[in-house]
Amino acid sequence: MKKLNRAVDRFAYNHPNFGIPNLMKYIVIGNAIVYFLIVFAGYGAVSFLAFDWNAILHGEIWRLVTFIFFPGFYSLNQAIWLVFFLHLYYMIGTTLEREWGTAKFSLYYISGVVLTVITGAVIGLLSGGAHITGADYVNQSMFFAFAMLYPETRFLLFFFIPVKVKWLAWFDAALFALAVVQSLLRGNILGALLPIIALLNFIVFFWTNITDEIAWRRGRAKHQTSHQTIQFKAAARQQKKREEERGYRHKCAVCGRTDTEWPDLEFRYCSRCQGYHCFCQEHIFNHVHFTE
Repeated sequence: MKKLNRAVDRFAYNHPNFGIPNLMKYIVIGNAIVYFLIVFAGYGAVSFLAFDWNAILHGEIWRLVTFIFFPGFYSLNQAIWLVFFLHLYYMIGTTLEREWGTAKFSLYYISGVVLTVITGAVIGLLSGGAHITGADYVNQSMFFAFAMLYPETRFLLFFFIPVKVKWLAWFDAALFALAVVQSLLRGNILGALLPIIALLNFIVFFWTNITDEIAWRRGRAKHQTSHQTIQFKAAARQQKKREEERGYRHKCAVCGRTDTEWPDLEFRYCSRCQGYHCFCQEHIFNHVHFTE
């Protein structure tokens, strides 16, 4: 995976003119056109665009690409959701293109489409047929990419609840895993393989990010459990407990006065003494330094 990740970056760097500028604009327009055709002319008017393995074998090869223009919404009362999701994916796609450049973003989207097509072809060969409408999992991988790059960005859930995109991505990942399990339980191999294979491009493109995050979390956990690490919260609780038991916080190591008995006195710790030794303001500069 690491080599593939480097190969992607190298390809995008060496071929800056690769890809289609404003790719998401054309995909969003295509989805809108197909939606209106379905609403006003019926699904049959656009059925020739869906991925159908048997039809592809009979020469209708355009289906290898045109299936991505199915929006997933097929009735007029779903128009508001269509506008929401098309706007969302357009925003995400254009942001990724600005972040990566046209070459890398186009490669990311196209690789997701190619992986989906390969999965459909394999299932079609094994089962005798496969049917795919829409690039749902390709779009989902695009959303995961956005969440990885901009985890703190806030989206308005249900149009008024601000939620960080990283939490939406985790929730989406849980639904994704649930869909895979349900497909396996129903014996729907295509339904289980499509989401997994379609998201392989996300793993390849973010392999370095994923491994770095795992390594950082392991190192952080190891550091937190190390005996050399001061657990400040636990130390603060222990200090507070000791203060409650003793009845004071500071006590002069020379005269024995405490901040409870003498609240107006200032107490300090000597940096030249070995260990932590507290002194009142009269003895901070007038004492024999501790050497042990």
